[in-house]
Amino acid sequence: MRTLCASTLIGEFFVIGFAGLVAMRTSDLSAGLVWTVSGTAMVLCLALAGVLSRPGAVGTGWALQVALIASGVVVPMMFFLGAVFAGLWWASVHYGRKIDEAKARHAASAAV
Repeated sequence: MRTLCASTLIGEFFVIGFAGLVAMRTSDLSAGLVWTVSGTAMVLCLALAGVLSRPGAVGTGWALQVALIASGVVVPMMFFLGAVFAGLWWASVHYGRKIDEAKARHAASAAV
């Protein structure tokens, strides 16, 4: 699960950075505010990718997905991209857990 989720978060890191550039050009928000919010979200993506095995990491990832969709208020395309990444996040968690369970079953059967 960690590999799939981390890949999704790294993709989000880049999308958030590009959305920050768009927000700077198209919104009335100051560049400082845009980069404070975007930079914080980008750092959160990287930090979360490193601690995915800890309790609460998946829940924090879901909160990040909601924030990404909500950023569509400033950059309308983010409604779509946020929904896409929320779907990717769901798939990463869902199928990642299935893969982890299959690996554990395989390791248990090989040890016997």
